[in-house]
Amino acid sequence: MNQWIKLAMLSVFIMMTTLAKAQVNMKKVLDRTTKKTERSIENRIEKRLNKGVDKTLDETEKGIEDAVKGDGNDSTDKKENSEDNSKEQKSDPKNKKDKQESSDSDAITDKAPAPQEAEKPKPVLEWAKYDFVPGTEIIFEDNQEGEQNGEFPSKWDLAGGVVENAGFGGENVIMFRKCNTNGIDGIVPLLKNRKEDYLPEEFTIEFDAYFEKPAQTYRIYLFDTKNQKTLDPGNNVSKRFYLRFNQNSADGKDISTGYYPGFSNANVNSSKPGWRHVSISFNKRALKAYIDDARVINIPNLEINPVGFTLGFHNPSGTLNGFAKNIRIAKGAVPLYDKVLTDGKFVTTGIKFDVNKATIKAESMGTINYVVKMMLDYPTLNFSVEGHTDSDGDDASNLKLSEARAKAVMDKLTELGIAKDRLTSKGHGESKPMAANDTPEGKAQNRRVEFVKF
Repeated sequence: MNQWIKLAMLSVFIMMTTLAKAQVNMKKVLDRTTKKTERSIENRIEKRLNKGVDKTLDETEKGIEDAVKGDGNDSTDKKENSEDNSKEQKSDPKNKKDKQESSDSDAITDKAPAPQEAEKPKPVLEWAKYDFVPGTEIIFEDNQEGEQNGEFPSKWDLAGGVVENAGFGGENVIMFRKCNTNGIDGIVPLLKNRKEDYLPEEFTIEFDAYFEKPAQTYRIYLFDTKNQKTLDPGNNVSKRFYLRFNQNSADGKDISTGYYPGFSNANVNSSKPGWRHVSISFNKRALKAYIDDARVINIPNLEINPVGFTLGFHNPSGTLNGFAKNIRIAKGAVPLYDKVLTDGKFVTTGIKFDVNKATIKAESMGTINYVVKMMLDYPTLNFSVEGHTDSDGDDASNLKLSEARAKAVMDKLTELGIAKDRLTSKGHGESKPMAANDTPEGKAQNRRVEFVKF
């Protein structure tokens, strides 16, 4: 019995010893595994760090080499970056917003200078071939100065229809509200001698006409349809000569249609709303008519005697108004060089400017082109360009304005090829009036440019 007890106790001892050794061995194995795992993790982290450092160093070195070489790869890099950014933006919509916000923040913070604007092209000369030269003595002038909105135009008489003053585009204008379709209705100048033949053998007529629709027409009779009936015993206005202007063409009684350049019967009604400058020149028997810078009618022998002026308006639909402004009738068509020979100078009211400015209006180019041609034809002819104003405003301002206007004309002449040493400029303000400043005609006569030979 004692022997079996001893044997059992020995077995238990052996088992306990074996178990203890197994636990010790297991602990050693776990310790070795833990240490191995830690070393593996440390190695992988170290490799990643080394790889990141190497990449950063490579990019830095490449940037330094590119900067030193200056090999022009910026555009390629920018393109690749742009493509990468585009891919990022497509894959993640938030990137676009984030990058935009970042860009805006950088722009505000860094205040990067704006890129220089490209040099603007020089303006093209307007009305370069315009050859209309207005008369020098003003018979009738109406620029709607001081007119009251809604009243009948004070410088006119009514031949028929409904016409009144209006404000349009910030300017005073004459509005044709309703006129007879045959063109007889309209307005005639309120002149003292309006029942007589007040148009001389040589005269010019000018006005600005607004076209809301190209098919609207402004009709001009060279006859006062209200006051000159005694000059037409038959009183048959429908047989009288007339001119008719729409936005892009002109015709008249027994006159074929003349078109503005670029237009024909097929596209004559295709323009947008806008103003046109209408000009008419009559010299004894020949008549020319212009729309803006283009001559659209040229009649060598009119075979009638113009005696007066009627301005009418016709709109086919009957729903639109007509507008006119800056109407002038002037006497004379004497070649300017003849005046230089006889007087040593010539005077013109045909060079016009914006109100209280030295900005030359486009319709002035007819006179300016004439002066250029004259000076090119006569190389020994030199001019002092001298500006004059009316009496509106104070003396000092008018003097300064006249000087600026004279210089603007001189500069335009040099721009067109006249040598600078052939020209001088000066201003006289309101100090040398040609007429009284108490009428629109007198003021218009005083707002002039003189070319004085030297």
